[in-house]
Amino acid sequence: MQNKEFKSGFVSLIGRANVGKSTFLNRVIGKKIAITSSKPQTTRNKILGILTDEEKQIIFVDTPGVHKPVYELDNRMQEVSFKSSRGVDVILFMTTPLKKVLRGDEIILENLKGTKTPVFLVINKVDQLKKISDIDETILLYKDLFPFAGVFPISALEDVNINKLLQEINNYLPEGPLLYPEDIISDQPERFTVGELIREKVLILTKEEVPHSIAVIVDSMKTSEENPNYIDIYATIVCERESQKKIIIGKNGDLIKQIKQKAIMDIKHFLDHKVHLDLWVKVKKDWRNTPRDLNMLGYTKDNY
Repeated sequence: MQNKEFKSGFVSLIGRANVGKSTFLNRVIGKKIAITSSKPQTTRNKILGILTDEEKQIIFVDTPGVHKPVYELDNRMQEVSFKSSRGVDVILFMTTPLKKVLRGDEIILENLKGTKTPVFLVINKVDQLKKISDIDETILLYKDLFPFAGVFPISALEDVNINKLLQEINNYLPEGPLLYPEDIISDQPERFTVGELIREKVLILTKEEVPHSIAVIVDSMKTSEENPNYIDIYATIVCERESQKKIIIGKNGDLIKQIKQKAIMDIKHFLDHKVHLDLWVKVKKDWRNTPRDLNMLGYTKDNY
C-alpha cells in the first residue's frame, strides 16, 4: 500500500454552525459518516473522517459549529471545537460567501492567532452565488483578518474545487505511516453513527426548540435471534419536556413512524444490512444543563 514518500496527518475543520463542515467531510470520505441538516448545532461530537489512498492518509477532524453558548452542552461543544485546532498539521477555517464578517468568525480567528499551523480559508457554498466573481468580496474581507496559507472557494454539495484543496493539503502533510487501517473511514463505533442517523431525522422533521432539545441513545444493537438476516436496534429519543415528547410521537404516532422509516433507510445503507428498528421517547428535564445526564448521553469532557 505505502510508497517511500507516503504521507499522513491530521486536518481540523473549524467554523460557525451551518457552514457545511459535515457535508464537506462526507464528500471527501465518499460515505455519510456525519449527519447534516439545516438546523444549527447538528454536529455535537468530534468525528474523525479518514481518507486513505496510495499516497496519503488524511484524518479530518470535524467539530461542532462555534456559536454563543447557552447551555452546559454548548460549552462542551465549543471547547472541543477550539481544542481540535491543536496538534494538527493543517487547519481548515470554513465560512460562506459574505459581505460582512460575522462575530462568530472573528471569535474563531482570534483563537487561532499565534498558531504555527497553516490555516486555509475555505469559503463553502459558492454554488449559491449568482457570479463566481462575487467571492472576491469575501476573500478581501477575511484576508485582512488573518495570514491564511491558502484560499479555496468550494462547493461541498456540488464537488467544486475539492480536489484542488486536497492536493494543497497533501503538500503540507509530513511523511509518515498509516495511522489507521486503510479500510477504516471513521473513528466512531457503528452504534454512535446509528444514533446520529436517528437524531438527524428528528432534526429534519421537527422545528422550533425540539431539534436542539433531543439526544439519542442506542440501547441495543445485535443480530436478530429470530431472523439472522436482520439487525435488531432499540433506541431512545431523549427530550426535555412532555410537550416535546408529544410532538416527536405525533398524532396517532405519525411522526415517530416517519422518523423510523427514514432512519431505517439510512441505517440499512450505512450497515449494508437489513435492520429492524424500535424507537422510544423519554423525557429528561434540563438534560443539556445537567453534567450527569450529559455524561450518560455521551457528551463527556473525556470524549472530547
